[in-house]
Amino acid sequence: MTIKIVAGNDKGSPAGKLADAELHFTEGPLEGLKLIGFTIWERRTGGGRNVTFPARSYSVNGERRSFALLRPAADSVAQNRIRDLILEAYQAYEEQAAHAALTS
Repeated sequence: MTIKIVAGNDKGSPAGKLADAELHFTEGPLEGLKLIGFTIWERRTGGGRNVTFPARSYSVNGERRSFALLRPAADSVAQNRIRDLILEAYQAYEEQAAHAALTS
């Protein structure tokens, strides 16, 4: 699996949104597929970054709710591993962009 960072907080994007991320599967039965819907955010308190996972929105009695599409099967901290990998990939992306800006 590789993680692709899709840059940008384009016009109209919510404040605090840094980028989107996709999981590209390179081996096994999911080879050739990608999972989208991850978003990297600056924390509102300024204390770091967070990753939101793919979810589907729905409404109950006029109240908007969301249903997580990627969940732990057994290990309740399984999501932390993918969250950390996405944040590491974003940091590497930022460093590469900063290096490119310095050398151009």
